[in-house]
Amino acid sequence: QVQLVESGGGLVQPGGSLRLSCAASGRTFSNYAIGWFRQAPGKEREFVAARYWSGINRIYADSVKGRFTVARDSAKNTMDLQMNSLKPEDTAVYYCAAGGSLIRSPSGYVHWGQGTQVTVSS
Repeated sequence: QVQLVESGGGLVQPGGSLRLSCAASGRTFSNYAIGWFRQAPGKEREFVAARYWSGINRIYADSVKGRFTVARDSAKNTMDLQMNSLKPEDTAVYYCAAGGSLIRSPSGYVHWGQGTQVTVSS
């Protein structure tokens, strides 16, 4: 059974940093893309970043480019999202998802985690 578990969310002040982790289990993910998405109250789920589990290609939403980095932590076997220079508008529930292609649409991802809350506020 495929399982994705996010961790690392919390409350941070504007300008601060957080690192989210996505732990994947239940199958081999070497051919999968891992995407990070977020959903704020009253808004649709939106793409944040993605990369292949075993590759180096990455894609980012324009709103986070230059501030967020998606990278694999081989020691922990996780796909992490390093978030710097956080803004109040980054407040949302963040989800990781696994799919077959490196795309921005949520419909392209089959397996989803339960989400972790990120709140940026002073």
